[in-house]
Amino acid sequence: MSRETTSRRRLLAGVLVAATTGATVSKPVNSAPVAATEVDATLHKIVYQLNKSDEAYQEAIFNSISAMLTKYVDDVAIAVVVWGPGIHLLAKKPKRPVPKLFQERVKSMAESYGIKFIACGNTMHTLGWTAEDMVEFAKIEDVGAAAIMELQERGYAYLAW
Repeated sequence: MSRETTSRRRLLAGVLVAATTGATVSKPVNSAPVAATEVDATLHKIVYQLNKSDEAYQEAIFNSISAMLTKYVDDVAIAVVVWGPGIHLLAKKPKRPVPKLFQERVKSMAESYGIKFIACGNTMHTLGWTAEDMVEFAKIEDVGAAAIMELQERGYAYLAW
């Protein structure tokens, strides 16, 4: 039996148990790798790649996320995997200029709408950054590209600009 089939069966069994016992399933916060541990029961799932520091590029991604939230409201799981020059968006003290408005918008998306922002550990390592250098809501994965792949394996549509 494939790992995907096993994972689906475990998910369905967990949902069935939760439904019949009245239990709730909660998502871990900033714990083990997000791609391997969290379950998104929503119908619609999308992962964005954000790997540039260009303001117009980032604004386009923010606007797309806002449109997805407007269209699907509570029935959409959104993740944004950030690496390369885009990583400065998730840094407490970016080494490149990041508009304050963008920092506030990302924080609001994470805290108010549950958008997952995932920072690439490889990019952080290259910059000499650790988890302490990143905003609190950022989840850190060792390899950003692997996080995208694992989210796709879990049913997320991949959107790159």
